[in-house]
Amino acid sequence: MTVVNLLDFDAEKLAGFFSEIGEKPFRAGQVMKWMHRFGEDNFSNMSDLAKSLREKLGEKAEIRSPGLIRELDAFDGTRKWLLAVDEGNAVETVFIPEANRGTLCISSQVGCALECSFCSTGRQGFNRNLSVAEIIGQLWWANRALGREPGGERIISNVVMMGMGEPLLNFENVVTSLNLMLDDSAYGLSRRRVTVSTSGVIPAMDRLGERCPVALAVSLHAPNDALRDVLVPINKKYPLKELMAACRRYIEHAPRDFVTFEYVMLDGVNDSVSHARELVKLVKDVPSKFNLIPFNPFPHSGYGRSKDPAIEAFKAVLMDSGLVVTTRRTRGDDIDAACGQLAGKVMDRTRRSGAAA
Repeated sequence: MTVVNLLDFDAEKLAGFFSEIGEKPFRAGQVMKWMHRFGEDNFSNMSDLAKSLREKLGEKAEIRSPGLIRELDAFDGTRKWLLAVDEGNAVETVFIPEANRGTLCISSQVGCALECSFCSTGRQGFNRNLSVAEIIGQLWWANRALGREPGGERIISNVVMMGMGEPLLNFENVVTSLNLMLDDSAYGLSRRRVTVSTSGVIPAMDRLGERCPVALAVSLHAPNDALRDVLVPINKKYPLKELMAACRRYIEHAPRDFVTFEYVMLDGVNDSVSHARELVKLVKDVPSKFNLIPFNPFPHSGYGRSKDPAIEAFKAVLMDSGLVVTTRRTRGDDIDAACGQLAGKVMDRTRRSGAAA
């Protein structure tokens, strides 16, 4: 008998499961609240279910999240969990506390296939997509680890799909996970507070806008195709002109009236004033804001972090043109939890990790 993991199901699929086992579909809502809102993984503790149903669920189902391998705490309060998703692979999940919000950075794949040249995850290679249970299980785990009491104040107010992997290359599992994040019977997060980051997989961007529009962040990192082909190789398939058009289309569906462009600042590579001027021209027809990210070095990366004066000069050009610009404050770099540093544990099927090392 196959035992199913209920963390794999959103509301619709969970209702279908209950119908299949001869139970009323409304039971799905009860179990969803126990699983996600209360963080319960023991059916015997679900007190508003009949004993016979609890016993049946114990035979046919389980609630199983990724398991903890290691937890690290940074000086600034950032917490990182290395979570096992199978015997050979693990992903990293990061919680970033701030005065007015708590942000959880979630992974969507074991490794990444896109080979962005400045990213530690991309250097490690790619193994597989994560299941829904492995994606939403990171949020489930973090809520329990942070000690949120049922019905208590929300600790995680924002979720960003900016961990290991390209979310839009694991489209169906990511969308199902997003549905759970937004569902009032599960986590009840606002669409404006859930962000999917993509390197620019244009067909999937269009599908996301139609299926489950949330806030969108695009990993841009270069103002022209020649440079972006090197830094973000998927640009060779989906060049900047097409990407800007896709961003404009997405805004028509999005909960926010702008796209966030992420731009990692690499010393002497993409951080000059002339690069900034190119960017202004590139995004002139795209409602947007910029998030400048000082590069977080890792061994053998081949890149350096832009100097502070260069970052400020770059930022000034963008702001003088009327763009909204923030410089991301580096968080958790003492535990390798900063942007671009997540590496996890990947049994690389692309055979890139050895070459990179």
